[in-house]
Amino acid sequence: MSVDSILASIQGSAIAEWMRDTNPAMQVVESVHVLAAVMVLGTVLIADARLLGVADARRAFTRIGREVLPLTWSAFALAVVTGSLMFTTSAPTYFYNTAFQIKALALLGAGLNMALFQLFAARGVAAWDLGKAPRAARIAGLLSLALWAAVVLLGRWIGFTKGYDFTIPPGVELEFPIR
Repeated sequence: MSVDSILASIQGSAIAEWMRDTNPAMQVVESVHVLAAVMVLGTVLIADARLLGVADARRAFTRIGREVLPLTWSAFALAVVTGSLMFTTSAPTYFYNTAFQIKALALLGAGLNMALFQLFAARGVAAWDLGKAPRAARIAGLLSLALWAAVVLLGRWIGFTKGYDFTIPPGVELEFPIR
């Protein structure tokens, strides 16, 4: 099975048809997606600001993690679900869109950065929990901010570059009053 046939199957699915044919579906799903992405960026910003020493270093990083990580993961899960729903509507168009591809790479980079942070810098958190984060943690925080900001910016860019079909659907009549 080729990539194009998989993409065509996704675009022809019942969920994709529902997303395209139900009047408020795309608007609501896209709005929730944007809000979820902003929540991810905002909660990541809180943790990364602490890593970078911009936020109060007297507040334990582990406490910040406990407080914001559940919100981050919930918002991320919501963003994945809503993003997947939007993808179904025009799967080939999104898949071959450069902004979408770079966004996917930025997401992968953010995940890899988080995994490396957990494997290396976070293991020694007891030593710096109430003080200045080590260089590796600060680098991870800076990379995290850059990658998540890129994800949000590229997500917005997709909407301007994905291409649109401006044909009028059957059964829709546009009447413009002449003055």
